Amino acid sequence: MVVDGKHRTLVRLAALAWLLCAGAASAQCRLALVLGLDISSSVDAEEDALQRQGLARALVAPEVIRAALALPDEPVALAVFEWSGRWQQDMILDWVLLRDETTIRAAAGVIAGSTRSYADFPTAAGYALGYATQVFQSAPPCLFRTLDISGDGISNEGFPPTLAYREFPFDDITVNGLPITGHDDAVVTFYRDQMIHGPGAFLEIADGFEDFERAMRRKLEREMGVLSLGALE
Repeated sequence: MVVDGKHRTLVRLAALAWLLCAGAASAQCRLALVLGLDISSSVDAEEDALQRQGLARALVAPEVIRAALALPDEPVALAVFEWSGRWQQDMILDWVLLRDETTIRAAAGVIAGSTRSYADFPTAAGYALGYATQVFQSAPPCLFRTLDISGDGISNEGFPPTLAYREFPFDDITVNGLPITGHDDAVVTFYRDQMIHGPGAFLEIADGFEDFERAMRRKLEREMGVLSLGALE
């Protein structure tokens, strides 16, 4: 069958809608979201606290809760880890399905009550990306997968993000970035050019650690928001 240009867009939309529905039928959730927090040596104790408390408060912001619970039968799965040097990655929050506000507040409480495992190691962004793919291996089956990495500096140990994207399974993972300004003037450029990855990947910039909560709140609302199909010309 030959489809003319007039109807090609409608056919593509119908095919995409079918794929989304077929995937949803076998998925336990609509989004598997992994968050990675930077605990490298450039992050002091006060800044580390601003990250953890800022993430916890962002999770329970009304707009983020609305986004997470927009489709009650298709929840978001969330996991959080901390990262710095080559071998310094640890889970803060293992996978949890955000099915209701109580669950979201409990997850925020775990994050707020956590403490960093390391404080004296460099920034190995490639290793953090590789570790994240291991976290996704234990995720519940979800329609989409997103990695959300934040940090205040460029990678200065181990292999670069470009090698991580070539060697680790990132084909169906979108990587968004939250660069934190103040310590390294090159951080935004590094996150824009080397860290974000995949269709629709984006940056949300924090103007210092004091701005982390606001930036994380905006990013979570956007990441957890329900995807919709719009009419194309």
